[in-house]
Amino acid sequence: MTDLTAQLEIEWRDSVAVVHWRAGENRFNLASVAQWHAVLDELEAVDGPLAVVVTGSGKFFSNGLDLDAFAADPASAGAVVESVQRLFGRMLLFPAYTVGAFNGHVFAAGAMLGCCFDARVMRDDRGYWCLPEVDLGLPLTPAMFAVVTARLSAATAADAMNTGRRYDAHQALAAGIVEHTAAADDVVDRAVALASTVASKSRAVIAEHKRLMFSAAASACGVG
Repeated sequence: MTDLTAQLEIEWRDSVAVVHWRAGENRFNLASVAQWHAVLDELEAVDGPLAVVVTGSGKFFSNGLDLDAFAADPASAGAVVESVQRLFGRMLLFPAYTVGAFNGHVFAAGAMLGCCFDARVMRDDRGYWCLPEVDLGLPLTPAMFAVVTARLSAATAADAMNTGRRYDAHQALAAGIVEHTAAADDVVDRAVALASTVASKSRAVIAEHKRLMFSAAASACGVG
């Protein structure tokens, strides 16, 4: 396992890079977003077969933007949001197959990151996927809206954005937010199994197909 930062680690399982985010609630702030971009830089430089799985730890996959850090340093908010949006764009266009392994709560910007993966596996016994911005009084930016609607159906996106509904795994599966559910101990293994079936396929073709599908959303995020 390669220790890139105190928060993010890459564990290699053959051609699958499993990115472990280990920072409590896994919130986005200046430090964590910089680390995320460094991880993507390293993975994009990999030559040959590759697929990527992303997972969190404990109760959280990600709890979104670090609002406490914004309160302590309001001047950082704009830069963090811009960098997070660019992260979303990079993930949408990442030149390999990606799978989200949702080990716990997937909230706000964490849920938006979840929309950027090619497939998603969610823990089936606890944890919610949620866009709570309507309850926080914080509307999605155009870039965030583009990311959410790039993956979700119009009906699901409208329900999620306008109600702040918390979807459990079975509701998320029915709504098309995730494609698979698994027991807590099997989430990562299931995601790795899915990723492994695609890791040896043409990354150039995958990258081009993602460009065709998601270039508009990625452009809204400042990428491409």
